[in-house]
Amino acid sequence: MTPVTSIEGALRDALPAAAFRELEPRYLEEPRGRYKGQGGLLIAPANTEEVSLAVKFAHAAGVPVVPYGGGTGLVGGQIAQDGIEPLIISLERMNAVRAIYPEENVLVAEAGCILQDLHTAVEKEDRLFPLSIAAKGSARIGGNLATNAGGLNVLRYGNARDLCLGLEVVMPNGDVWNGLTRLRKDNTGYDLRNLMIGSEGSLGIITAAALKLFPIPASEGTALFVVPSPEAATELLAMARSHMAEGISAFEIMHRQGWEFLQETMPELRLPYDEAPEWSVLTDVGLAKGLDPAEALETLFAEAFEAGIVTDGLIAQSEQQRTDLWNIRENIPEGNRRIGSISSHDISVPISRIPEFIREGNAAMAALGDVRVNCFGHLGDGNLHYNVFPAAGKSRADYEDLRPAVKSGVHDLVHAYNGSVSAEHGVGRLKVSDLEKYSDPVKLAALRAIKQALDPKGIMNPGVILRA
Repeated sequence: MTPVTSIEGALRDALPAAAFRELEPRYLEEPRGRYKGQGGLLIAPANTEEVSLAVKFAHAAGVPVVPYGGGTGLVGGQIAQDGIEPLIISLERMNAVRAIYPEENVLVAEAGCILQDLHTAVEKEDRLFPLSIAAKGSARIGGNLATNAGGLNVLRYGNARDLCLGLEVVMPNGDVWNGLTRLRKDNTGYDLRNLMIGSEGSLGIITAAALKLFPIPASEGTALFVVPSPEAATELLAMARSHMAEGISAFEIMHRQGWEFLQETMPELRLPYDEAPEWSVLTDVGLAKGLDPAEALETLFAEAFEAGIVTDGLIAQSEQQRTDLWNIRENIPEGNRRIGSISSHDISVPISRIPEFIREGNAAMAALGDVRVNCFGHLGDGNLHYNVFPAAGKSRADYEDLRPAVKSGVHDLVHAYNGSVSAEHGVGRLKVSDLEKYSDPVKLAALRAIKQALDPKGIMNPGVILRA
């Protein structure tokens, strides 16, 4: 491939001056500090036409292209740390909500829209866009779709893939695929929408999307349940589903270690217990008119307590209490970041096997050395964040030689449990070797064939998902 300097002059002649940005350090870094970009030319187009024009130049010259959303990705997909200096295309200026159709429950937005801004926009129309992640204040919807983000509400509403009706995409040769349909039924051949979602910029650049909206639940409730074990948590999930079915929006499991990290790094947070519970579950419910979430949660607590699967609990009595409870869960990733993990793992395991996996995983990590494990995540859909940390008083630098063994130990176990080593964060550059190691060979061959067919020059985010 050719360095971006070969087309810089032509780009500056073809695009307005406002499209060019200084390549600040933030565009070359990622949240965990494990990848650092080597440079390149940064542009921030104002519209799809400018993206298309830039990609056409890159395609003709064989220049690598790296799409950049909010920079919140945790697998290095937005950072090209080696190889030819790329053209970095940031979608930050493409942040318009093009249309809201409340009667259709559809939102059409550009890829650079910040997730939290979409929440605010549709709330004014008495609608809900349910995708919610810890980085919602800076993550952009194009990146959420490119990585098929999951988040807190997958149990009820699904992943990003399930929330998208149509896409507008700039293809590797610069052509624009106008697939921005608002239809819920369209059986006209291969589903390019689903192909682009989760492709992490390796098959094209998402520039806009038609997204599903939902009515805001008439009433919502939040409860924190203390449970004696992960087994009890899975039993509570089954019981909650029998009580409220699809009314459960989120069901999050948290271990004591996460609370202790918050106490250590963010003492200003309001925590409901002075002593962190060994295991707890945070659940959110949204019910239709005429149903009382607090009453439903109280009934659930009483039955679970009687069955011995809940030992204590709190049901939020105000919006502030709901916020305080969710602040615990939503700040766990930040607490983790401040401690600094040896190795972090975004995994999924069949729900019924999660307790067994946690026991075996913890034993395997203890056998490797003096470490702390913070296991938390979306129990309702089987997605755990299983992160391994240094012992108290040590830093992750003290464990760099142990990191490969930790990662392979966790991922080998996930594979043995018929799970996935990438549940919701994507493959990026971090897990390319994992994909090669654990994926079905027929699937890998199909992925490579698709990449070759759509991007024969290999310019789109080279090194992401598939080895460059």
